[in-house]
Amino acid sequence: MQQTAQSDRLEKLLGFLEADPENVRLRLEAAEAALDAGDLAAAQDLLDRLGEAGADDPAALNLRALVAMRSGDAATAVRLFEELRRDAPEDANLAFNAAWAHALNKDTGAARDLLKPAVCEALPQAAMLDLQLAHDTGDLEAAEAKARDYLSRHGDYAPLLAAVSVLALDIEDEELARNFAAKAGAHPDALSTLGMLTLGDQDAEGAETLFEKALELNPGIPRAWIGLGLSKMARGDHSAAAPLIEKGAAMFGTHLGSWIAAGWAYLLGGDEESARKQFDKTLEVDPNFAESHGSLAVLDVLAGDVEGASRRNEIALRLDRQCFSSALASALIATASNDGETARRILEMAVNRPIGGDGPTIAEALARLGR
Repeated sequence: MQQTAQSDRLEKLLGFLEADPENVRLRLEAAEAALDAGDLAAAQDLLDRLGEAGADDPAALNLRALVAMRSGDAATAVRLFEELRRDAPEDANLAFNAAWAHALNKDTGAARDLLKPAVCEALPQAAMLDLQLAHDTGDLEAAEAKARDYLSRHGDYAPLLAAVSVLALDIEDEELARNFAAKAGAHPDALSTLGMLTLGDQDAEGAETLFEKALELNPGIPRAWIGLGLSKMARGDHSAAAPLIEKGAAMFGTHLGSWIAAGWAYLLGGDEESARKQFDKTLEVDPNFAESHGSLAVLDVLAGDVEGASRRNEIALRLDRQCFSSALASALIATASNDGETARRILEMAVNRPIGGDGPTIAEALARLGR
């Protein structure tokens, strides 16, 4: 309904502009309407037609920056927002937009420097971004403190509640995650959180529906792609699961658990070569991640290289005695000898059985890693 109204407004303004093509204010209003309607090409075209009239106009520069940011050109957005901030350094909205652009440009430090306490107090969206950036750096204690502070100030802002639900997943407070995700309503991050919780409740079909809804609203959520893949894997569709999890892992970049989950999806789907590539990526990021060595040990057993698997598995166990892939590799090494086919049959039987007799299943362990 809202999208239709925005499109109708754009059409009306374009009609007015045909009758008065030299009206700079009207052209800017039409460009803003195009941006609101999600028609980035039309917005850019309207701004380009301003020519010199829009070269130094703050409203035009702001619109150009917003269009650039939403089009994926974060570097241009940074340049334009910083140019605007030179004349208005105390403007909270400009500071937030510049921080957002810096974050998209992978300059977390510059983004966080702009999100001063006064900016985060004035704008709930700035508080949300600051919380997300603190979370992304891995400083969960600082992120928790920010969450408490910002909730006391902006407790009715749904995107902030959704961001807190994502943080709650990572600090393993499932009750808190569920509570804030429910309060956030149809926000895509909240739906993704509920999807992960639903998957943990072993309702793969329900989880898949939630992840699909999240991705319809925002296809840029890596957890939702990973969760969708994990849901399909829990339902036995490993071939469909693998590329979805890999896509989410690529969007995360250095989230080791997601690359491991992608590798296992390929492995369980019978593509051992692709699985090895995923596991090798985790070693490139962190050579001390136990699950990488344990997962590669499983592949070595399947290839009939029990000696090599044993060496890798020793490394995994030194790094983490609770490593789930190492527990499976140990069982395979102990029972499979040099018979890769026997190891493969054992692996197939183990997929939905607890590791070590009383631990999580492979699917459950992957769901935890993939978060």
